[in-house]
Amino acid sequence: MLRKIRLVVTAAVILAVVAVDAAQRSKQPGRGSGVSAVPPRPKMPEVTKPVMFNTAEADRILEALQVFPPDNPWNADVSNWPLHPNSKNIIASIGPEKPFRYNPDMGFVLVPPGQPRVDVKIVSYPDESDKGPFPVADNMPIEGWPADFLRDPRHKLRTLDDVQRDRFKQGGDRHGIIVDPVNQMLYEFYQARKTDTGWQAAQASVFDLKTNRLRPDGWTSSDAAGLPVFPAVVRYDELRRGMVEHAMRVTVRRTRRAYVAPATHFASRLTDPNLPRMGERIRLKRDFDISGFSPEVQAILKGLKKYGMFVADNGIDWAISVAPDERIPVLHEELRRIKGSAFEVVQAPKR
Repeated sequence: MLRKIRLVVTAAVILAVVAVDAAQRSKQPGRGSGVSAVPPRPKMPEVTKPVMFNTAEADRILEALQVFPPDNPWNADVSNWPLHPNSKNIIASIGPEKPFRYNPDMGFVLVPPGQPRVDVKIVSYPDESDKGPFPVADNMPIEGWPADFLRDPRHKLRTLDDVQRDRFKQGGDRHGIIVDPVNQMLYEFYQARKTDTGWQAAQASVFDLKTNRLRPDGWTSSDAAGLPVFPAVVRYDELRRGMVEHAMRVTVRRTRRAYVAPATHFASRLTDPNLPRMGERIRLKRDFDISGFSPEVQAILKGLKKYGMFVADNGIDWAISVAPDERIPVLHEELRRIKGSAFEVVQAPKR
């Protein structure tokens, strides 16, 4: 993933962006708009210790977890949303002939409600970070752990502690994600690193999964768009159930100096209106034939038709995030059969 371009947003620019998008922010419909009722979830299992995402125990917890209210934009059914008037040009700017891709990148740990809190030193964006201390577990995975490391012969002998400390100077975005499923709280870090004196990160964000509250306008998060990462991740438990039931996140190489709700931040100097804004909603075309794909890929494509994906960060064109779970088969060959021309930009219907 390309390194983020971080900009200092002036008060004047923030006010200008807010003025353009305020109406859309207030009218974002959710899953409850014109769709059937959300089926009840199973009872939340007791969580007494940190649980890694790539386990059967995590699957049971995640099935019971409501990630944001049903009317949240992440849960909005966009299958009938109208096309954005500039959809064709926006797709052209990303690359209609470029392949669809994925990164096995965003792992996370589920922590109990009483997880001890620790201080995390914020080294780059303290003014756009939420305050600690945070319930950081000793086994918090860093972006790509474990599947992306264990499948690579160059990295497979590395331990989680090696990765947490970045002993081999790999660098990168190094996202760290912690979910408290009982209290429905989410903690995310950008460039997280363990040191001899404790944890540090470039940025820290806290999201209350019980509410629709956004980050302050102009604030970033561990993603350039100011969005949470965890709600977007494609997980094993939902692939097994046959459909990804939420919006996903996608990276593109070039974005515009603008954002649209629920995003709160941009990361570009470019003003070309044909470039996507942070938070742009992209949907797989309804007539795209998914019948020739594996059940796992079909689960992703069904989700992209119903919930779509948000432009969330600068990076590889057309790349979504999948949990680095060894139980998820390698999907590269299948996904690359899909081209950018299979997608379209949509916008919330006017009320």
